[in-house]
Amino acid sequence: MLEYQNLFTRVQVRTVPETGLPIEDSPGLRVGSGTFSYLAGKFGDAQIGPVYLGTAGTLSLLFGFLAFEIIGLNMWASVGWNPIEFIRQLPWLALEPPPPQYGLRVPPLQQGGWYLMAGFFLTVSIMLWWVRVYRRATALNMGTHLPWAFGSAIFLYLCFFFQPLLVGSWSEMVPFGLFPHLDWTSAFSIRYGNLYYNPFHALSIVFLYGSAVLFAMHAATILAVARLGGEREIEQITDRGTAAERSMLFWRWTMGFNATMESIHRWAWWFAVLTTFTGGIGILLTGTVVDNWYLWGVKHGLVAPYPDQNTLTPEQQELLRGRYQGTAPDSFPTYVVPQPAVMPDSAALMVPTDSLTADSTTIVTPAAAPAAATPPAPPAGGKTP
Repeated sequence: MLEYQNLFTRVQVRTVPETGLPIEDSPGLRVGSGTFSYLAGKFGDAQIGPVYLGTAGTLSLLFGFLAFEIIGLNMWASVGWNPIEFIRQLPWLALEPPPPQYGLRVPPLQQGGWYLMAGFFLTVSIMLWWVRVYRRATALNMGTHLPWAFGSAIFLYLCFFFQPLLVGSWSEMVPFGLFPHLDWTSAFSIRYGNLYYNPFHALSIVFLYGSAVLFAMHAATILAVARLGGEREIEQITDRGTAAERSMLFWRWTMGFNATMESIHRWAWWFAVLTTFTGGIGILLTGTVVDNWYLWGVKHGLVAPYPDQNTLTPEQQELLRGRYQGTAPDSFPTYVVPQPAVMPDSAALMVPTDSLTADSTTIVTPAAAPAAATPPAPPAGGKTP
């Protein structure tokens, strides 16, 4: 049975490796001559290499390696340099930030100094890689959409550094580690009153899910019209062919509206970029402008309040309006209104035994033992026996 195949299905191009066009102003040379991978061809172009690193790329890999080594060696040291335990406990190992008592001061190496060094090297590595991406795009006379999209993700990453600076404590930073950084996410949300009530967090989730839907819809549409030349999207913007006509007709039929071959990419780009950008804004506002997102939501009528024991007066809510009140470096804020302790009346909890059924599982509280009899007072002038 005949089966249609093209570059979007299973055909893998195998010919002389393409080295790319020459670039005059690029220092250094491209590494490798290019090879082919069957597995890579299942997901994209089968050719791997040659690779151009340049100055920014080389320095980025160097600083990234330093950060990786500091994190890995500290994790290994935490299990006594035992390789078996290192592998077994790797998902739970972490390089933690400095404790709260150091504030923004530089701590000793074993108290968070290694963490700050690793974070510095990792940040420099990421920024240098952004420089590399931007310079490669301009050298090839491309648009800079990719580096700016990458910049949006870097913005979110840097917000986890700027937020501790604004609240005055390195301890707010994210630990390096698989499960520990997930635990930090839960603790960060609980500490600041549940990030789900942060409107910028909500926007970030909207754009995240929207990106998934847009990319899935677009990819499915192009694959569905690939046999009709749908992969030549840019050409069909100005010279509309049968693939564009059929796909646009399909979306008018199913949704009443459709994007064009060009606008769908702009929609997807903006949705993806705004995912990390709005998320970063939400992190910057947490602990700086808003101390407790739940109380912020209660004040603005977004969420229902807790039971009465946590009801705040208007004056207390005004204190939590959004100004960062500040806490001692080694303490954590609390927003539960303290209630006077009430001692339960044990007599009121007594259950009469005659009220119990034969199969009752109610626990009967035994009656208190009678008080010991007071010894009689000795007679006047005499001695006790």
